[in-house]
Amino acid sequence: MKNHDTSNLERFVKAQELDYDTALSEIKSGHKRSHWMWYVFPQIQGLGNSEMSRYYAIKDKEEARAYMEHPLLRARLLEISAALLQLKTNDISSVMVYPDDRKLRSSMTLFSLVSNEPVFQNVLDKFFSGERDKFTLEAFDSFTDGD
Repeated sequence: MKNHDTSNLERFVKAQELDYDTALSEIKSGHKRSHWMWYVFPQIQGLGNSEMSRYYAIKDKEEARAYMEHPLLRARLLEISAALLQLKTNDISSVMVYPDDRKLRSSMTLFSLVSNEPVFQNVLDKFFSGERDKFTLEAFDSFTDGD
């Protein structure tokens, strides 16, 4: 079993130091404009092809759980996800364009699988008719704990 200590999650902390406030502000305004999806709403490994998506990919179930156990990363993910729920629109394409809308769906699916927090499924309900991302489900099911 791999050890996903805080140093492994530091890539997210460091990236968010620069852009988290901007990301939250953009979500609250209802219009994502800059580039921060990879490290604010991370996806499971295997979905993205860019260098950034590979670097910030969640490697396995254990790392996803560790992300949710990290006090700062957890708090920020919950906060920005809740901010999405406060938007008047249910049309995610008015908030963020492709492929960021797909990245959001993937991230919400991943964290709904490893957390009991209802906010992730609530975002899926609001913007995606409650449907989880099938590619994330398939990738998640292919991983064992710590693989």
